[in-house]
Amino acid sequence: MTTFLPFTANDVATAVQWAISEDAPVEILGHGSKRGVGRPAQCEHAIDMSAMSGVTLYEPEELVLSAKAGTPVADIERLLAQHNQQLAFEPMDCSRLFAHDTRGGKGGTIGGAISSNLSGSRRLKAGAARDHVLGVNVVSGRGETFKSGGRVVKNVTGYDLSKLMTGAWGTLGVLTDVTVKVLPAAETETTLAIRGLSDEHATAAMALAMGSSAEVSGAAHLPYGVTERVASDLRGSDPTTLLRVEGFGPSVAYRVGTLRTLLRNAGPIEEMTDWSSRVLWRDVRDCAPFADGTARPVWRVSMAPSEAHRMLLALRKEAGANAFYDWQGGLVWLRMEAEPEAELLRRLVRQFGGGHATLMRASPAWRAAVPVFEPEPKALAALSARVKAEFDPKGLINPGRMAGSANSDTVTPATEESAS
Repeated sequence: MTTFLPFTANDVATAVQWAISEDAPVEILGHGSKRGVGRPAQCEHAIDMSAMSGVTLYEPEELVLSAKAGTPVADIERLLAQHNQQLAFEPMDCSRLFAHDTRGGKGGTIGGAISSNLSGSRRLKAGAARDHVLGVNVVSGRGETFKSGGRVVKNVTGYDLSKLMTGAWGTLGVLTDVTVKVLPAAETETTLAIRGLSDEHATAAMALAMGSSAEVSGAAHLPYGVTERVASDLRGSDPTTLLRVEGFGPSVAYRVGTLRTLLRNAGPIEEMTDWSSRVLWRDVRDCAPFADGTARPVWRVSMAPSEAHRMLLALRKEAGANAFYDWQGGLVWLRMEAEPEAELLRRLVRQFGGGHATLMRASPAWRAAVPVFEPEPKALAALSARVKAEFDPKGLINPGRMAGSANSDTVTPATEESAS
C-alpha cells in the first residue's frame, strides 16, 4: 500500500498523476472522521491530506476565509471565535458517531466538511454548506489543477464548479484549497425546551414557531428516551421539543417572549442560555444520541417536515428503530436495531412524499451490500456518470464510494439537501 502525504497542491497533482500512470485507485483522506460513510474503499492506496493544513487568508471585515483542505474545522472555529465570527452552516463533526473507527478521534477538516455538505441545525436559517462556499482549488482525476470561484459572492459566470464539488464526497477530484463565507456570531442565544409533546404535536409546534416572526435558527424534537443522551442541562427522558433563538440580547429576549406567548398551551417550557444552549445544539448536530460506540445502522433522512413523523410511525410497525428530528422535522436521524432495512425505509420515504435517505453508519459488510446514498432516477444517474467520466475518466478517485462501481458514482450534491 502506498500513502501519499502531500504538502502542496503540486504534490497532490503528482500523486494523482502517479495513480493515473499506474491505474491505481486512491482513497482521499483528511482525518478520517467521515471514512465510515459510503461504501468501503475499493483501493489499496491513499492520499492523506492532513499535512495540507493552515489558514491562507482571513479578512474579518470582508467576512471571507481561505484555508488548505486539510485544515481542522476546530482550528478554523477557534480563529473565527476570536473575531466573534462563525461558520454559520455548523459543519457536523462525524468523529463522535464513528468513535470506534476514526484516526485518533480527530474532528473533521474543512475539505471534508465541504466535500460532504453536511450542515447543522442552523441550515433552516443560514443555508447549507454549499451556500457558503465561495471558491475551491481542485486536482481532478485527470491530474489537472483547476480553480472555481474566488473571494466574493458574485464571482461566477457559467457553471459554478465549486457547488458541484460540494457534496461529491471526493469522487470528482481532490480539494486542495477552500474559500468560504463567514458570518458574525450571535451575541447571545436562548433555547426553549417544551416538555412532553408527541412527535405529531411537536411537528405542529415547530411549524408554528418557524412560521412566526421569532426568527428561529434551530428546531428539533427529541422523543422519549433520546433526551437523556445529550450533554445539557436537560433532565430526565421526557420528549423535548427545542427552539433556538439567536442575536442581540434585547432582540432575543423579545423573540423568546413571542414564542412563549405563541406556544403557551403547548406544555411546560424551560429556557437554556448561551453555553448550555450551544452544548445542546452541538449534540443534536453531531448525532450524539446515537454515538454509542457501536456499528448499529444509523440513517440520515431528509424529507418533508410534515410527513416525517408519519413515516417513522409506519416504519416502527415493521422494524425496530429509534429516532430524533432536526430541521423542524425535515431531517430524521434513525438508528435501526438490526440490519439497515434500506428497501423498507426508502419505500416508506417515497410513500410519505419523497426525500433522501443516506446510510451514515453500518458495518463494512452492510455498507458494501446496500445502496448507501439515495439511488438516482435513471436519467439523473446517466448525467452523473457523464460528469464523473469528464472529471475522473479512469474512476481512480474515491472509486465506488457513492455507488456500486468506480464509474457509477453519484455526483449530484444537491440531492440530499433538496427535500427540505
